[in-house]
Amino acid sequence: MRQLLILSGKGGTGKTTVASAFIDFADARAFADCDVDAPNLHLVMHMQEKPEISDYYGMGKAKIDHSKCISCGICIKNCRFDAISFKEGAYIVEEYGCEGCGVCAYVCPQTAIAIKPDVAGELCLYKNAKVFSTATLKMGSGTSGKLVTQVKKNMQKHCDKDAFAIVDGSPGIGCPVIASISGVDMVLVVAEPSISGMSDMERIVKTVQGFGAKIAVCVNKYDTNIDKALEIEEYCKKNHIPFMGRISYDKSAAEAINKGMSLAKVDCRASEEIDRMYLNTMECFNETKKIHL
Repeated sequence: MRQLLILSGKGGTGKTTVASAFIDFADARAFADCDVDAPNLHLVMHMQEKPEISDYYGMGKAKIDHSKCISCGICIKNCRFDAISFKEGAYIVEEYGCEGCGVCAYVCPQTAIAIKPDVAGELCLYKNAKVFSTATLKMGSGTSGKLVTQVKKNMQKHCDKDAFAIVDGSPGIGCPVIASISGVDMVLVVAEPSISGMSDMERIVKTVQGFGAKIAVCVNKYDTNIDKALEIEEYCKKNHIPFMGRISYDKSAAEAINKGMSLAKVDCRASEEIDRMYLNTMECFNETKKIHL
């Protein structure tokens, strides 16, 4: 499977806006939302069929068998995360405090504690006319990278080997981003023309380069800070990174997005610019040289 991943160094740059438009421009038959902490691609794609929903199990959590517990307090004394408390005459494991390390189970003289599988998120898969894989991480869970990997596996499982897929990744450079990058053919970074946007773009570029993946950059809302936008273009030129184009700040685009519409289906300046950028990106993806201005 050939995969184009769309990332951003920070949240709010327009990554999902670009991803949703690319999916429609390409008429992609496979796509995924790997921003499992805050997935929102489904709000724009408007899938009609009912999805398959399944639980995702991450690392285990401690569970106390109160029929065996003798209230000795050894578990509380040895829990370095303060995840066990005594309430209403019983020892209770605080769900969001437990890290599943197993120390409490190890020291319990009555074997009253066991580490058991815990639901860490929810997987969602649409697989009729198009394959769309997404997921939502449970609040407080620390397994975002593994969940992203499962999202991608679900998409790949139901597609042909030669299928082309567009993946909407997470912002930043953390575990879900690293899991998203693994195995993709190319990454498009959506940058914001600001001081923080420039800094975060440089971090994500270095992260992608560490994986050896092909990389390209575009600038969204470039006319809100033209000097910084030109600085980003100069950075790309200096570091031999293909620059795919600029997207204007367009109030019509903002209104369409607030209505849950893909910009590929809206007649506005930003839509035309993303269309040209899509052509540039696909030609870079396929290693051709023509640039659409």
